[in-house]
Amino acid sequence: MSFELWLVYLVAAVGLSFAPGPNGLLALTHGARFGLQRTLFTVLGGALGFLVLIAVSLAGMGALLAASERGFLMAKMLGAAYLAYLGLRLWMAPAQPIAVAADGESVPTASAFKLFLQGFLVAVSNPKGIVFFAAFLPQFIVPGVPFWTQLAVFGGTFVVVEVLYEAMLAALAQRIAPWLSNHASWFNRVTGGVFVAFGVALANAHR
Repeated sequence: MSFELWLVYLVAAVGLSFAPGPNGLLALTHGARFGLQRTLFTVLGGALGFLVLIAVSLAGMGALLAASERGFLMAKMLGAAYLAYLGLRLWMAPAQPIAVAADGESVPTASAFKLFLQGFLVAVSNPKGIVFFAAFLPQFIVPGVPFWTQLAVFGGTFVVVEVLYEAMLAALAQRIAPWLSNHASWFNRVTGGVFVAFGVALANAHR
């Protein structure tokens, strides 16, 4: 890939990352609840999930899902169910104030593995992501370049952009955590409702 073509891909990756989505919302939510340091596990989980999506898209899974109505339906319903589940859990969560330590970091109430796993599952639960990457990446693929080289370029670029963006959201959420602690019930219901909306939108999505 030429440097000029990579710059075009970089701009496109930035645009994709900044588009509203479940992983950005999850980083914002966890940033407010657990602080930036803990939320980095969520961000890294999401980054691995996006890397998996790009890998399977490059391997042809996106084309397979696009061609198979039943396969796409099953994948999207599982993804929609998981997003709705997260949303309902947030909606019903008790309105507990967000505890903030002396250094400004929210007191962690979830394990690093759990945060990482949630970020990963939210990223890979959207089959439209696979289909989208399968349609988007061929515009930049250079014929004859090995799979792992293309994965390193495409996946590495997108993951770096996504990590920086989600970390920025988490840092912003941490700064306003003291205000959110006084409106915990409202915050839970708004973010929970948005996750459910993402799930409904995915359930009604077409290939």
